[in-house]
Amino acid sequence: MLDTPEAVVEALRENNDRAHGRQRTITAEELVEAAEPFEEPDVLVTALLELMSAYEFTGEHRKSPVVFARLLKLWDTTPASFSQWEAHQIFWRFKWVTTSLLQVPEVPLATVHGWIDQMRTRYEAADHGLQPVAAMRYHVAFHTGTGVADAYDLWATRPRTELSDCEACETRHFAWHQVRAGDDAGALDTWRPVLADGMGCTEEPQMSQARALLPLLRAGRFDEARSHHLTGYRRVRGNTGMQDEVGLHVEFCALSRNEGRGLEILAENRPLFEATGAPLAHLDFLTGAEVLLGRLVADGHDSIPVAGPPGRNWTTGELLTHVGAEADRLTEAFDQRNGTTAVGERRQLRLAQSPLLDEPLPLGLRASLSRPSSAVRAAGAAAPAAGPETPEDFVSLVREARRMAAVGHPGADRLWTRVAERLADGIATHDDRLGPQDLLHAELAEQRASVLAREERQAESVTELKRAAELFERLGMPWHALSARARVLVWASVSDSAAESEASQEGEGKEQATERLDEDALWEGLDEALREAERLKTEAPLDGGALGAGESASEEDPAAARVLEYLTVLYCCTFAAYGKVTQQLPEPSDSAVTRFEEFARTLRTEAEHLTVPHHIANARQFTADIAARRGDVEHAVPELRAALKDVEASDRPWRGSRPRALLAQLLMASNEQAEAAELLHQAIADAIRYDDRDFAMAPTYALLGHAASHLGDTSSAVRHLSEAAARFDQDGNHDEAANTRLQLADVLACAGQQADAVAVLESILTGEEASSLDERLAAQTRLTLARGLRELEEFLPAAEEFVRLADTIAAWEDEPGLQTMVATESAVALAMADRWDAAGTAYERALASHAEAPRPSLVTQMMCEFARLVMLARGADGLDTALDHLTRADAVRDAVPDGTEGFVPWYETGAVHYRRARVLAQAEAFPKALAEAEAAIAAYDQGGEHGEVQRAEATRIAALVEGNGLGRFKEATSRLAAAADRARKADLAEAAQILDALRQDYGRREA
Repeated sequence: MLDTPEAVVEALRENNDRAHGRQRTITAEELVEAAEPFEEPDVLVTALLELMSAYEFTGEHRKSPVVFARLLKLWDTTPASFSQWEAHQIFWRFKWVTTSLLQVPEVPLATVHGWIDQMRTRYEAADHGLQPVAAMRYHVAFHTGTGVADAYDLWATRPRTELSDCEACETRHFAWHQVRAGDDAGALDTWRPVLADGMGCTEEPQMSQARALLPLLRAGRFDEARSHHLTGYRRVRGNTGMQDEVGLHVEFCALSRNEGRGLEILAENRPLFEATGAPLAHLDFLTGAEVLLGRLVADGHDSIPVAGPPGRNWTTGELLTHVGAEADRLTEAFDQRNGTTAVGERRQLRLAQSPLLDEPLPLGLRASLSRPSSAVRAAGAAAPAAGPETPEDFVSLVREARRMAAVGHPGADRLWTRVAERLADGIATHDDRLGPQDLLHAELAEQRASVLAREERQAESVTELKRAAELFERLGMPWHALSARARVLVWASVSDSAAESEASQEGEGKEQATERLDEDALWEGLDEALREAERLKTEAPLDGGALGAGESASEEDPAAARVLEYLTVLYCCTFAAYGKVTQQLPEPSDSAVTRFEEFARTLRTEAEHLTVPHHIANARQFTADIAARRGDVEHAVPELRAALKDVEASDRPWRGSRPRALLAQLLMASNEQAEAAELLHQAIADAIRYDDRDFAMAPTYALLGHAASHLGDTSSAVRHLSEAAARFDQDGNHDEAANTRLQLADVLACAGQQADAVAVLESILTGEEASSLDERLAAQTRLTLARGLRELEEFLPAAEEFVRLADTIAAWEDEPGLQTMVATESAVALAMADRWDAAGTAYERALASHAEAPRPSLVTQMMCEFARLVMLARGADGLDTALDHLTRADAVRDAVPDGTEGFVPWYETGAVHYRRARVLAQAEAFPKALAEAEAAIAAYDQGGEHGEVQRAEATRIAALVEGNGLGRFKEATSRLAAAADRARKADLAEAAQILDALRQDYGRREA
């Protein structure tokens, strides 16, 4: 019932605790109605101020001036009804009304100027400085584009007053003025206190973060741009009072080539399409959306389903038309009202922008739409040098494809694909200058087989290889046919292994019998291939000089081609043996290892005899890989270094990326991060340079991110891990993408960028792919997210994540202790969020879980934290409840059997005494508090060197109780001096400094 002033005031207090949004606004409107009948208008004043705030912070600028007009009338008639704070708000909110009137094109400009004149009159009458009035005149000039320079000078040169905008907001306006003048560098320098030094308010830094995004991109400060997008967008998403900021984030996504992220933002903010209470801000939102949609349509994505105004389905093209028409209407209305073209010109400048980057800026976020990318940024990566451009002449095209294929150049794939396309389109036909038509068909079948194998479509790949082998046989090219048949055996074996994995559900015996048959068939086939190779060598001996270092096997060099096909057969045998060893790891059979070593030795020996360095490198790489997998790094590293020298001797540099990546991985395990990073950079650069689309870019970027992190280069670590995650997404490997983002979040959190980390974690758990994530990976992500939100003091969202996690793991029977952990953290987060009933339920659930799966340390920590939070919420009134929690903590500790793994008695005992000391001190029970502090010190003493940090803190509390509580400064000073000396001896410089500072303070008081 709201029939008394006291009831309305209490309801106003409750409503003030709600987040700004529709519910708070509706309630504020209802409370104004409830306050109107009272005889005294003081409650109505409070209610109107609350309603005006609700309108201001939810973008209802059409309504805000009407409310202020009522307040101003009450101020003129009954000023005694206003408290000192409310009286101050009357003058403060004149500025709100000016900016609100500017937002609405139906309000004549003369009305806006008239309002500013009234503001000036009232400020002068109340003896307030006029700098805020000058600021309002500047905002009008900036909006209309008339007299901007003079208005800026009149504002910026006046001294600040108590009614000036807060320094953070004023800084934003100064910097935005510089951006509009084309001075990005000056703007970013002006923005430094807000963006880097922590200056802020309820609207900052999020408003500045949105406006600084494009200046940062243009300045090449990509890491800062990424960070401000991640943290800034979280603060404005879904907020109808921040429409223009949301639009700026959408625009940033378009111009940083993160269109998928931009579409997700539109989907998250779908209600903003209908939020028309602030037309100017709405226009800015629509323009940001228009920039994004225009980019997508220009790139041919006009049919993508997108989220637009509720009530129907939209494609990109349809939404662009709709948004453009609405934005045109608003632009025309503002320019007509203002009598200038400033609003329209600003909009056109935004729409005319082109992307500021050649490739997407890695954000570290999962996005539902990924743009196809032709290249990847990499430090030191040169422009692709894959040989001549694709020849237009068909004969030249085929010959170039053959030349590049003969030397194993990765760029050959692109040329063969073009050959197939021209034949399929009928643009080209076979030419007799290219030899028999069946030869071209065989080569294309080989190329298709390679592509299908990369796509893990082994059965189809085998079919194409068989076709190639038949054609080569028909052409009288026995070495080529033999090489293709050897590859058929190996790839069919891979396909059979996959089939066996599926068939294993039908019974172990059947699986084993089939596997033995497949393996027997493989080795029989390869042995037959080797016998055939020996026969062919007898008929036409291979010339060791036929293919020297750096030479290529081409269609004009059949002898060299025979050498390569022979070595390919040996390579297939070695690869098959390598595969069998890796399948049996960590304990491969002696026979499998012996077979692999024999084949690898044969491949290397024959490659050395025939002077083919890249196959020597292949043999070494196989040997090194097996050694590394078996833990023999000392053998693996030299082999890989030698393999890289062989690659260099072969004049086939594109073959160096894989051994470099493997060597880097081994060096990282040996803590040689700097060399590892250098190798990974070169591996990526070569893969790009030589158009090697088979190279595993995503894992390599992930490794590079780890190396950078270990080297302390957080910026590079974030960049590389973000790139890795995006590439895993493109490959459809969503679990690896999520795992990489977990690692990225850890790097960001360790660097103090917790808000960035939370944004990354949130992206893992949203979207369609989230539902298909590995359950345990998703649970780990949610746990990390919940803890991150708690670090950001977003206690209610943190509690909600903990509760969701508790539901997820409730059925996990293999880790019961995990349920206790989550229950304790859920309870604490709910208490921090002031949800005490739910916290109590989680508390009891934690105790029940502890009874089934004991985690005494976690439970005692929970109880100590509850004691702290109860005192924080209720003060001395909560003493008994707080002490009860600590008594229960003692009971949990005492019930733990000696020697329990993971439980440290001295630490747990000290923690409970320490918390009890602080609780008693808050209740001003100083003698008891001192006794508890000393008990904590004694407990931490038992930990020896491991307890020194905690001991120093307990001593500080004891000294504070002794000095501030009991007035015994001399004793406290002596205690602190001894503790500081002890801390220095324990190499705890910071603790010693804190203790010394308190000692010096007490020394001055004693004097």
